[in-house]
Amino acid sequence: MYDVIVVGGGNAALCAALSARERCSRVLLLERAPEEEAGGNSRFTAGLFRVAYRGVEDLKKLMPDLGAEEIARSDFGAYTEEQFFDDMARVTENRCDPDLTELLVKRSLDTAAWMASKGQRFTAAWGRQAFKIDGKFKFWGGLTVEAVGGGPGLVDSLTRAAKKNGIEIWYEARALSLISDDDGVHGVVVKKKGKTTEVRSKAVVLAAGGFQANPEMRASYLGPGWELAKVRGTRFNTGEVIRMALDAGAAPAGNWSGCHAVAWERNAPEFGDLAVGDQFQKHSYPWGVYLNAHGKRFVDEGADFRNYTYAKYGRVILTQPGQFAWQIFDAKVKAQLRDEYKIRQVTKVTASSIEELVGKLEDVDAENALKEIKAYNAAVRQDIPFNPNIKDGRRTEGLAIPKSNWANTLDTPPFEAYAVTCGITFTFGGLRINTDAQVMSSDGAPLRGLYAAGELVGGIFYFNYPGGTGLTNGAVFGRIAGKNAATAAA
Repeated sequence: MYDVIVVGGGNAALCAALSARERCSRVLLLERAPEEEAGGNSRFTAGLFRVAYRGVEDLKKLMPDLGAEEIARSDFGAYTEEQFFDDMARVTENRCDPDLTELLVKRSLDTAAWMASKGQRFTAAWGRQAFKIDGKFKFWGGLTVEAVGGGPGLVDSLTRAAKKNGIEIWYEARALSLISDDDGVHGVVVKKKGKTTEVRSKAVVLAAGGFQANPEMRASYLGPGWELAKVRGTRFNTGEVIRMALDAGAAPAGNWSGCHAVAWERNAPEFGDLAVGDQFQKHSYPWGVYLNAHGKRFVDEGADFRNYTYAKYGRVILTQPGQFAWQIFDAKVKAQLRDEYKIRQVTKVTASSIEELVGKLEDVDAENALKEIKAYNAAVRQDIPFNPNIKDGRRTEGLAIPKSNWANTLDTPPFEAYAVTCGITFTFGGLRINTDAQVMSSDGAPLRGLYAAGELVGGIFYFNYPGGTGLTNGAVFGRIAGKNAATAAA
């Protein structure tokens, strides 16, 4: 008999296990994947955490090694709780659950500091979230903190902490169903390395991700065509843990037809590749333009900072003819392109003229593409200076689809184009929880002994999300779920 069983092996699950272990002695973590693939989607992330902070002193709680020289050459600014709330409300179109969002925002910094106390190391995201202007790095988009070593570093660090604290981990242990009756949940039926067994506990925390790796569920809930999307992360997040909770009477919640989906290398494999990690993503589109198979632009590449658009633009790409697009840049913005554009596994063409470039774009109407780029170039406001650190207002005028910021003419060779498709990260529909992370029943009361955290919780993200909020969400509610599960088990 265990006090708490945690189902899942990523950031949310490990935080839940560590939190539970502070209050009870026997904690078991069930990881469906083999050890070399453990960590769920967390292992595939860049490791960015969105936290509210008032200035560098707050950041030093997470990064005690932040030196005077690093502080002097960095403009960290501040990202207040009010700004975090506003961003959540804006990108979810005011649908995010207000009570859960309040916890997410108000406990973001404290939870990251708690993780640091467990041995998790953080650093400033200089490489991804700041551009060097006049000798100083300026952070933008409210995102400053990342786990050392990215997603793999995060998972490895939290796993070490779990083992150090005496948490038992079973790999290749697939949860099949909950053991439940009228008095609540009492454990999990597990298939461990091919053998099925019942494992009893006083409380269970579910933290096993969404259903993004299940093409049947994607087509059923997200809609036709979604079975054609690439999966950015783990192949093990197939929604079975959500289903087993629903079978036990849990209430569904959230945006079941919504997901986090991004621009992803067109010829990437079906599922994430741990050797490549998140480098198949292609997130520098604000500095260039998108063209579809008809040679047409189809989205405002400069509508907002990348942090606030990238998670919804994958869906837009999936709706284009052939489910792909090309991102096009010229030499003026080469220095702004993120490191993921430099990897070997890219579908890329280069040319010394726009005419040559459009002729090389596979599956694209070259004549239309040339007309589109010329019309775009003619519409750019040349009198407004380009500044990648702010929404600079350098825009187009007179186009059916505007570019609202960072509109640079495509006129300086060499020109480059990258082929992308839709890469799905995680789904937004899941289980209903209350502010204690208890799973709610479809009758309206909490299901006794059952808690949940992370991507399988619904009600927090709708349509889109602010970059870096996924890991913060998993950690905040994992910590709450683990604490309350252990308290219930006492």
